[in-house]
Amino acid sequence: MGSRKKGRKKPYPHNLDIEEAIKEVLAKKPHIHPLDFPDEVRKKLQEKGFHTGLVSGKRIWKIYEEMVRKGRIYDVLGVVIPKSTEFNYIDLTDEEGDLNNI
Repeated sequence: MGSRKKGRKKPYPHNLDIEEAIKEVLAKKPHIHPLDFPDEVRKKLQEKGFHTGLVSGKRIWKIYEEMVRKGRIYDVLGVVIPKSTEFNYIDLTDEEGDLNNI
C-alpha cells in the first residue's frame, strides 16, 4: 500500500514543555538574537520528540513574557517592557486640537 510510516504520532507540546525548551535555549545560547529565538525553541522541542507544526512564534513569545513577568527567568533578550514604563497616552491638546502650552 502507501509508503506511510507506521508508529505513534509525535505529541504536541504543552506550555510547560515550551517553558523547558525556552530555559534550555537561553542556557546554551544567552546571546541569541530575538529574531532567531522562536526557531531555536522549536528546534529544541523537535529534538525532544514533539510535533511543532502548530507552535507559533506568538505562543513562544507569550510564554517567554509570562515567565519574565512571574520572575521565573530574567529577560535575557531584553524584549519585555516593564509594566511601570509602558506608555500611557496623555492628551496634550485643547478642545480645538492644538497643543497646549507646556
